[in-house]
Amino acid sequence: MDKNKLLKAIADDTRMNILTLLLRHNHCVRALANELNLSEATISQHLKVLREAGLLVGEKRGYYMHYTVERDVLQELAKEIESLVTIKTEICLPETQKDCPANDKQECHKKGECDEETKKICHG
Repeated sequence: MDKNKLLKAIADDTRMNILTLLLRHNHCVRALANELNLSEATISQHLKVLREAGLLVGEKRGYYMHYTVERDVLQELAKEIESLVTIKTEICLPETQKDCPANDKQECHKKGECDEETKKICHG
């Protein structure tokens, strides 16, 4: 799963609308175009991005391709995002972290206040 590709794919409002519609019901390009008042070419371009991200699969039915959402891919992405919440905030202390920029500026933690660069890098 390429998280960056997935997140970029669903970051677009139109693609998110397409995804929402397809979660409710399988649609072909023409049905999606009618539903969203967009051209079939525009819908096709958005579907391509969603397919390449692994979010959709197509099934040929007669002359039309009907699209279905790969729900397990969405669930896996949701788990990844949910796991971010469990990351605990750590305090940057020069004694415990080798990569703390305050190591170069020992006076930062002695005074109890960091300079702006250290605040951005170390404390967020």
